[in-house]
Amino acid sequence: MTDETIIAATQDWLEKAVIGLNLCPFAKAVHVKKQVRYVVSPATTEEALLEALLAELRHLQDTDPEVLDTTLLIHPYVLTDFLDYNDFLDTVDIATAEAEFGDAFQVASLHPHYQFAGTALDDIENYTNRSPYPTLHLLREASVDRAVDAFPDADRIPDNNIETLNRLGHAGWAKLGLPE
Repeated sequence: MTDETIIAATQDWLEKAVIGLNLCPFAKAVHVKKQVRYVVSPATTEEALLEALLAELRHLQDTDPEVLDTTLLIHPYVLTDFLDYNDFLDTVDIATAEAEFGDAFQVASLHPHYQFAGTALDDIENYTNRSPYPTLHLLREASVDRAVDAFPDADRIPDNNIETLNRLGHAGWAKLGLPE
């Protein structure tokens, strides 16, 4: 795997699933404006991934939001097991709460084996957060707040996503040409 093929697969998933199915109504605008940074981390340990996360949070903090609004930190060589990944999210929360970041960021979790609590592994609703590779989606709180304020019924997005994927089903997902 090269960084280019990893990024290409992630962009394909973003365009077909996240934007194409409108799973995140805020994604299209930043994608069209090319305000999404794709970073493939070579990390093979949690410690190295944490360092990459902190570096990317600092990069995002130091860059004008009009130039860079969000970052997808893709880490295909570490935390490939979903339960390990899920445990690491506590470390992510601690990192984003560091004083240097001043509550400016949140991180959304994406993983090829994502599984919501109370669901079976193959339940289609899990696909709302299934990306080709383990990924930490770094978001600016200010951007999220603006998007939510501008979007009617933002609190309905998760339910809408579940309804969309239930209508689509596994056969429909397969037609998108994305990995299952």
